[in-house]
Amino acid sequence: MFHLRYFVAVAENLSFSTAARQLHMATSVLSQRVRDLERNLGAVLLEQDSHHVQLTNAGTALLPIAKDVLGRFDDSRNSSARRPARSAPTSTSASRPACIR
Repeated sequence: MFHLRYFVAVAENLSFSTAARQLHMATSVLSQRVRDLERNLGAVLLEQDSHHVQLTNAGTALLPIAKDVLGRFDDSRNSSARRPARSAPTSTSASRPACIR
């Protein structure tokens, strides 16, 4: 999931340095994580030179999918965090040892 977040941050900012600041991480680490994602997918997602970052066709196709996946993941995490904790089952006096009744 983190690799998708990193890709989305760079794609939305079209800047590794800006995305790295937002993510509170080093630019070199962010760049490596995006390269890891590209290697895993077998596609180049971003083209960059010393001054610009552009989405490739593959990156353009992945961006809305990645945002959707991350949104669903965040929604599921948020909804599970809002669920009340299950209380421990209460025991009845019939199941208590005789010395406690």
